[in-house]
Amino acid sequence: MPTPKLQIVRKASFKATPWKNGGGITHEVLRVPESGDPFRWRVSVAHIDASGPFSEFAEYNRKMVLLQGAGVELRFADGVNKSLRNVGELVEFDGAVPAHCELLKGPCVDLNLMVNKSDAVAARVERFIESVAVKASRTETLLIVPIDRRITLEITLGKAVTLEPWDLAALSQGGGYIRRLGAASAAASTSVFLATLQVT
Repeated sequence: MPTPKLQIVRKASFKATPWKNGGGITHEVLRVPESGDPFRWRVSVAHIDASGPFSEFAEYNRKMVLLQGAGVELRFADGVNKSLRNVGELVEFDGAVPAHCELLKGPCVDLNLMVNKSDAVAARVERFIESVAVKASRTETLLIVPIDRRITLEITLGKAVTLEPWDLAALSQGGGYIRRLGAASAAASTSVFLATLQVT
């Protein structure tokens, strides 16, 4: 049985970099490869302090999740509008289509996953009360980002790690469970961003 591989990136270690268009600051969490362009995929946390255009990333498909704030509306050049109004909401869009971001009620923070169009990815926000099973094969990387509460990631073979909101875990060739931590109403759900990428 293969040994699970797990990489943890803490919020405190994110690397601040300017937006490609100079309009803001993003905090890079993880990229493959680690440096240089083009990359295959990249995870970042962006602080949006003012309305304005998004940078163009024509070779990438983008996933965006609201982490903090009252939300944004994305207006695309092809006439499509998409909005994020509640923490944990997810939108997906083509990085080749010019987009204008309009803040709804003040600054926001969002999670961004950009994946080269030649690579497969399945992304979702999982909301659960107690726990949820997770799994990645040896040809996959599963990204796990808690959005609103601390969680424990319990990996097969007894390994466990605590993740604070916005920390990232990258898991391959293994499985286990994520469980919420801390006092919360029995009816309150925990939101976690999950994305499965091919690594071959």
